[in-house]
Amino acid sequence: MTEAMHLILIFEDDQAMQNILRMFFEANGFRVLLADTAVRGERDTRLHRPDLVLVDLGLPDRDGIQVITAIRAWSPVPIVVLTAQTAEAQRLAAFELGADDYVMKPFSAPELLARVRAVLRRHVRGELPMGMLELGDVLVDMTRRVARRRDGSEVRLTPLEYRLLETLARHGDRLVTHSVLIKEVWGPQRDASHALRVHIGSLRRKLEADPSRPHYIRTELGLGYRLVVQAESVDERDTQRAP
Repeated sequence: MTEAMHLILIFEDDQAMQNILRMFFEANGFRVLLADTAVRGERDTRLHRPDLVLVDLGLPDRDGIQVITAIRAWSPVPIVVLTAQTAEAQRLAAFELGADDYVMKPFSAPELLARVRAVLRRHVRGELPMGMLELGDVLVDMTRRVARRRDGSEVRLTPLEYRLLETLARHGDRLVTHSVLIKEVWGPQRDASHALRVHIGSLRRKLEADPSRPHYIRTELGLGYRLVVQAESVDERDTQRAP
């Protein structure tokens, strides 16, 4: 499917923002449908079957979290959330209920476009393969659990670091929340928040060219981490700082 064929349904009740988003996405080759209420948007999602849904969490008739829940009950359509910077609890709830990504208001138009394109690419190609990860100068054979630099020197990862990397890779380029990482790597009964930060830092020192400005293991502040294998059209390295 070419990008020009992609249909985006936007849940947004502010008319000025509607106009901005419509003009922006149409200028970049997308078709756009607008819904100013949750009820209308959910109806149009069923009727028009969009390729991606953009949901503002602050809708007048129903919480955006409820919209995500309702859509996920019957559809795997990619969902990108628009949210205020202060709404951390809502962002976490959105991911737990099935949102694929989020953009904070006020947002950068190039970043929004990059995230939408990345979500659409992931949806088309499915999850990342679990064979070989190419992270710049480092090649990681996930099956054999062997990591080497291009000059042939070995990069020694611990079993726990491999489990952490596998969990991030299994989710593709999507954000993985702290709670999901801890549950899948340490188990549901562990309080491993500090250990998670320590091992993420260790992975960055071993895999990143500049661990203080990570390119592959990205931090989503207050939410979790994502493994970025393919470079996106907007380079976010300048905004990334290791926690």
